[in-house]
Amino acid sequence: MKIFLTGASGLLGRSIYERFLNESDWTVCGISFKRTKPGLTKLNLLEKDAVTNLLNSVRPDVIVHCAAERFPDKVESDPQAAYDLNVGVSTHLANVANKLNVPLLYISTDYVFNGDNSPYKETDEPTPINEYGRLKLLGEKSILDANLENIILRIPVLYGPVESLEESAITYLLIGLQKCQNSNELFKVSNYELRNPSSVNDIANIVFKLVEKKIKLNKEIRGIYQWCGSETFTKYDIVAKMAHMFGFNMDHVVPVTEQSGVKRPFNTLLDVSRINQLGIGTHTNFEDGIKSVLSNWVNK
Repeated sequence: MKIFLTGASGLLGRSIYERFLNESDWTVCGISFKRTKPGLTKLNLLEKDAVTNLLNSVRPDVIVHCAAERFPDKVESDPQAAYDLNVGVSTHLANVANKLNVPLLYISTDYVFNGDNSPYKETDEPTPINEYGRLKLLGEKSILDANLENIILRIPVLYGPVESLEESAITYLLIGLQKCQNSNELFKVSNYELRNPSSVNDIANIVFKLVEKKIKLNKEIRGIYQWCGSETFTKYDIVAKMAHMFGFNMDHVVPVTEQSGVKRPFNTLLDVSRINQLGIGTHTNFEDGIKSVLSNWVNK
């Protein structure tokens, strides 16, 4: 069996790549562009002909599409580039997949909701309040318009083994916490938006099991699924946990209750019952997961 995986060098993509690579009956064609490593295939997903040719050559059994511009501030600063990647590429992949009669699993986001009426079911009407959420919703529509047999997996903010602390909005918080330890510099952190962070390893396992059920067991796996962590935090809560774990003080950490920058939804807690009904939900305790991830980064 073959999987065609976009974004294979990214935070989530690396974990999905390893999850499938560890299975002897799966061959992984991992696609990357900016951070291509040994074992991955370098490909600019914006080059439609090159994408089509490679897919025709590989002939995968499934496509998992992780590649995206996932930072809301970057999306707002260059909306056209974000549209090209988050919508244009997704649409093209879905169309080629349909011609090849290959199912596609698309990684989406809890930001398709406005955050005012959680928990959100898959059937609830999406109402994004920023450009990132809007573009990911357009991506969802393009995937299902191409073929209703395709799969959407909505997920929250992620953490996991990072190549730099900036790679995750969760691990990034350690930078500010460490900086303010031996200075009078204040570290202002949002104590407003509620989040349910998930480990990339949990998401990778769910992706693997969804694909296995659809491809190997011929189960009726299609449409929209959702997963998020079961623990709810503000960013300030997370910083406080990091401080407790690693012995940092909170003297110069300031909770902020007003939004700044790109507008973000208040509480995007997702209803995950559809995944749980399949018996494939995977949840890593946040404190255990983030401690494991950050231990090698403390005071680096």
